[in-house]
Amino acid sequence: MAMMNFFEYAGRPFVGILEEFGRVMLLFLSAAVWAFRPPFRLRQVFKQMEAVGVNSLPVVLITAVSSGMVLALQSYYGFRMFGGESLVGATVALSMTREIGPVFTALMVTGRAGSAMAAEIGTMRVKEQIDALYAMSVNPVQFLVMPRVLAGMVTLPVLTVVSDFIGIVGGYFVGGQLLGINSGVFMARIYEMLDLNDIFNGLIKAVCFGLILSVVSCYKGFYTTGGAEGVGRAATQAVVISTVSIFISDFFLTAVMF
Repeated sequence: MAMMNFFEYAGRPFVGILEEFGRVMLLFLSAAVWAFRPPFRLRQVFKQMEAVGVNSLPVVLITAVSSGMVLALQSYYGFRMFGGESLVGATVALSMTREIGPVFTALMVTGRAGSAMAAEIGTMRVKEQIDALYAMSVNPVQFLVMPRVLAGMVTLPVLTVVSDFIGIVGGYFVGGQLLGINSGVFMARIYEMLDLNDIFNGLIKAVCFGLILSVVSCYKGFYTTGGAEGVGRAATQAVVISTVSIFISDFFLTAVMF
């Protein structure tokens, strides 16, 4: 009897995780179905694209240029030990397009837009506005969740392209202008070693990350309980779970793609 109680106690967290995962998948499948059923709420989609994409652009630009500059600086000091300074450009470009661009962009959008999604939908839940949508025969998954999921999947790749470009420009400024690396060699190594597959695979990652952060954030907001305190808790959990999920999925995507 004691052994059964032990296994019940030890397995309870895993059962809770499976239940949470199942509810997240059901919410995602429901949003995917509503994406192809009328009425198509394009105005809501474009509004969320502005909130997720355009409004996140400043923080993404600052993060990207800082990452590119630091990466160029650190790789230069490493390559200088064996005379490989010419590889700094290729290192910056490959790192930005494969990993830093999509991952850092997703993390910044999660912190800025993902928390806002969870807080906004959570506030509507505790104020019973979602119940009011049901009363008006408006499906809240179609009205609230689907536009945010589409916006996340569409805007993350666009932001990633901008992040990749700005990061490489930042690396070029540090390498070519501050550290004295020949600009022609810097760009030639990028052209020689950077492949289109590196860029496309990074964009595929961005789509997956956008899907993860939007679905998790909407899920946490949609099932918020506990009033104002619950809204804050939902926003925090949305950011933490999305961040951990992005890192875990990045490992598996990298293992499959590269």
